[in-house]
Amino acid sequence: MKISFVHIRRQYDFRSIEVGRWVTESERDRAAVRFHNALVTLMNTLKVPEPVISLKSSLGLQYGIGGQLGVCAHYIPATRQLALAKNAGAGSLAHEWFHAFDHYIASKAFVEAGPQAFASALWLSSQAFKPHPITAKLFRCFEAIMLNPEGTEPSQLFRASRLVDQQQQTLYWARPEEMCARAFEAFVEDRAPRDGFLVRGTQGSEEARLGLYPVGMERDRVADAFTDYFSSLGQALGRAAGTGDNPH
Repeated sequence: MKISFVHIRRQYDFRSIEVGRWVTESERDRAAVRFHNALVTLMNTLKVPEPVISLKSSLGLQYGIGGQLGVCAHYIPATRQLALAKNAGAGSLAHEWFHAFDHYIASKAFVEAGPQAFASALWLSSQAFKPHPITAKLFRCFEAIMLNPEGTEPSQLFRASRLVDQQQQTLYWARPEEMCARAFEAFVEDRAPRDGFLVRGTQGSEEARLGLYPVGMERDRVADAFTDYFSSLGQALGRAAGTGDNPH
């Protein structure tokens, strides 16, 4: 069977998939195969069903549309669009997908979440949340990423990210949603079969050298938390399919 973007949309029930007018037919066909392989790898790594990947049909994909100078990929909360550039988006899919997930889950986990809020940022600012066993596992992911094992001090990743922000006179690397997306990248790159379209660069890159990805025991702690959360979510969704319950 030939893999196409039509096939991908139907398999995961994405809200929409748009391909830029400057993407040739051969480029489109190659991109579809790479998207397909990466999404299968992501789904199998997380041990979740297809609706999680499309965020219950709320997520749209764009390939080779718009584009900004120096930006290889981005997620747009206002339109719930995950966009990859044609020539420079490879390796960014896991990072941007977690941004989409972080945004999607905010309104499910918290009492009040603005239309562009991220769950990771709401957690860090101690916003009121909706108690649920699955939500508690998500919060343990955030704790592993942003706090030390005792939960009393910023994590090594947080400190390194804040230092780079200070050096660059910006506020980007230490934003909770960015730290969590990079931590998710590291988890996926370590646990998934190698797929350079899905993720790459969490070890050996300049960003990794600066400490902008978890390392050592912190990396293991983050990976364990993500594994527990997503496998529990996948199991809960499997049970909910027969009971009508809604874990998220």
